[in-house]
Amino acid sequence: MTEATQGAAAIPAWLTDYDPTLDLILEREIEAPREILYMCWTTPEHLVHWFVPKPHRVTECHLDVRPGGACNTTFEVEGNLMENNGVYLEVVPNERLVFTDAYTEGWKPKPDPFMTAILTFEDLGNGRTRYVAVARHRTAETAESHKAMGFYEGWGTVVTQLEEYAQGLMK
Repeated sequence: MTEATQGAAAIPAWLTDYDPTLDLILEREIEAPREILYMCWTTPEHLVHWFVPKPHRVTECHLDVRPGGACNTTFEVEGNLMENNGVYLEVVPNERLVFTDAYTEGWKPKPDPFMTAILTFEDLGNGRTRYVAVARHRTAETAESHKAMGFYEGWGTVVTQLEEYAQGLMK
């Protein structure tokens, strides 16, 4: 596994509209095939095992993996339940997932959206995947807040958990 990269060094070629004031990027090479990583992202019974940094946990998960379908999770963090409800905007199996909390199922707008996530899974051969996660924010203040909350550390921990969980599925 390589260390996660952040900021300008991690800008993927496909992200032609990168805005350093709005976008946080995490990139990692993962020792697991993209098909398994995609399955972990799109199957509730897998996602609950790795999606939040331990010891926090996912208590509920409803995924309807299609554009406009629900992408809903509830986390327990230090005894507090946090709902994260949104929709998928784009789904390209084994390659790309885009989801947002700007809307909920049925395209109902949320008054205070936090971010849109863009995930890509690039096959590097030999069961390795380049995983890129972009957290795109509506305002620079929201992006800075997410960074200060520990975006790189938290999302980096989650990617490590994802890799370990995916490797367990390969055995």
